[in-house]
Amino acid sequence: MPLNVKKGIVKPEDAALFRKTIGEVTPLAEQNRITPATPSTQARVRSTAARHTIADTLSDYSSEGSPADFLRNGLSRLTLRKLRRSAIQDSLDLHGSSGDAARKLLQEFLHQAAQDQLRCVQVIHGKGMNSRGGEAVLRTLTRNWLTQHPQVLAFCAASPEAGGNGAVLILLKSLCRS
Repeated sequence: MPLNVKKGIVKPEDAALFRKTIGEVTPLAEQNRITPATPSTQARVRSTAARHTIADTLSDYSSEGSPADFLRNGLSRLTLRKLRRSAIQDSLDLHGSSGDAARKLLQEFLHQAAQDQLRCVQVIHGKGMNSRGGEAVLRTLTRNWLTQHPQVLAFCAASPEAGGNGAVLILLKSLCRS
């Protein structure tokens, strides 16, 4: 017989039926357990010193346009499927940035992500709904720059919940440190 629960209120007859059904209750013995402490999350501080050492090697020009998905030569299409299911380790939001500022921010972000040995990152560039003419300038530029960046192995559009065509998931090369 189901309980009639409405907005968190249990009827007295349902509560009595429940107590009658489960019978006598004996509390568990004290278990000498330690309550786990919540791990402290350390904020990643992006270094401003790296801004002057990163070479600006990405071009705004593309003869082919910006692809929706990208894979380096030799990688399987299965990589994109796995990338779509990967946990995002860090994110960059480029909303409201000009083209030059966005390019510099993207390069710094990818450089720092590689230094931190991150594999799956997200860049939010927007869908271009507030752009003149509705053209997604940052989306086109961002995806073009990502195809040129040496640390980028693959990228694809984010899931609809994570921004859809307004964001891109990026798979980065892993750096081996000895």
